[in-house]
Amino acid sequence: MSSISSLYQIYLNHPTICTDTRKITEGCIFLALKGDRFDANTFAAQALQEGAAYAIIDNPEYQISDKCILVEDVLSTLQELARHHRKQLSIPVVGLTGTNGKTTTKELINAVFSTKYRSYATQGNLNNHIGVPLSILSITKETEIAVIEMGANHQQEIGFLCTIAQPTHGLITNVGLAHLEGFGGFEGVKIGKGELYAYLKQHNGTVFVNSDNPHLIEMSSTAKLNDIVWYGSNPSDYIYGELLSSDPLLEVSWTLQSETSVASINLTGGYNFENVLAAICLGSYFNTDPKSINDGLASYIPKNNRSQIIKTLSNTVICDFYNANPSSMSAALKNLSTLSFGHKTVIIGDMFELGNESGKQHEIIAQEAAALEIDQLILIGDYFYALRDKYQGRFFNTPDEAAHYLQDNPPQHSLILLKGSRGMALEKLLPLL
Repeated sequence: MSSISSLYQIYLNHPTICTDTRKITEGCIFLALKGDRFDANTFAAQALQEGAAYAIIDNPEYQISDKCILVEDVLSTLQELARHHRKQLSIPVVGLTGTNGKTTTKELINAVFSTKYRSYATQGNLNNHIGVPLSILSITKETEIAVIEMGANHQQEIGFLCTIAQPTHGLITNVGLAHLEGFGGFEGVKIGKGELYAYLKQHNGTVFVNSDNPHLIEMSSTAKLNDIVWYGSNPSDYIYGELLSSDPLLEVSWTLQSETSVASINLTGGYNFENVLAAICLGSYFNTDPKSINDGLASYIPKNNRSQIIKTLSNTVICDFYNANPSSMSAALKNLSTLSFGHKTVIIGDMFELGNESGKQHEIIAQEAAALEIDQLILIGDYFYALRDKYQGRFFNTPDEAAHYLQDNPPQHSLILLKGSRGMALEKLLPLL
């Protein structure tokens, strides 16, 4: 079995890590991870044929040459290799978690940082026990600052990811009603996300806290944090700001040491105000000048169907169907109600991983949606369908059923909110809008 130090020397010579044989690049290291439905050990030979320099495996049956490095467990080796690499880095690493807005906030922070630094940020949503070590191993010696996103659906997960990312600074965007099944309710969410605060307290890190969020204030107090940088709408905050407009794109006024600036951002949703302010706060803290901060924010183009506006031939669609939970769904509905548009349509799908709260939370959202002044309401999925006799709207069991309806009854000249959990695959409806 190879030691981490010897593997690290190989990594330094071949610093590209790949876990997918469809994405092999010349000279990379292929990691044969196991999944629920596959064992990548079986692809080791193929990875080497396609140009990988080495394949790290944990099944001796597939050790066909000295280019196949046998370890006890590939996943734990990946995590240990990332920890070892992180210890060699002396740069600031911002650890970021939260119920909603993690990826958007991470992208905004990186857009600001990149105006001044050679920055690195988690790619996409590689934010779990596999994604975080892969992200750490993507940080090169040229990198001056990094933002690592950390996701979780149960307690002790953020704490574990912190042992890999070893953040020097940290931010929790918010805490809300998501993954209630795994966390064991809302209090469990707070404990789970609060593991970032606990790690930073233990390691004398700096924490950025939204002063408008009572849950984060309570959590930061419980953690007895030593070094807090506040941002929000309070003039005593390090950075304080005001949402000037969100119809549909954001304009934000913000103040640092009595100097006020205005930033325009290609994002919709007033709920993104706190994410923008977080990016401004971190940029300012790391000595980025106000003009560069505003330029960085202006350069950000939302993608991945998060608060993204798409104009189709017939309609304007708010694509927010990357994921959904009761907190983000309620915020999206409230945001739609503030937008000035002649005709409005809401198409929402079921929210997953809510455990015993599923029925109750879907009814709350159905109630909120039915109370809106909108022209059409379409609700999709088993949980919403169960409410079809209680609320006005069109109810469908599946997106395919909704698609058949939309083919025959396409909305015209409408502002459409399209939102649901990832597993609902609501993107299949977009071509019909």
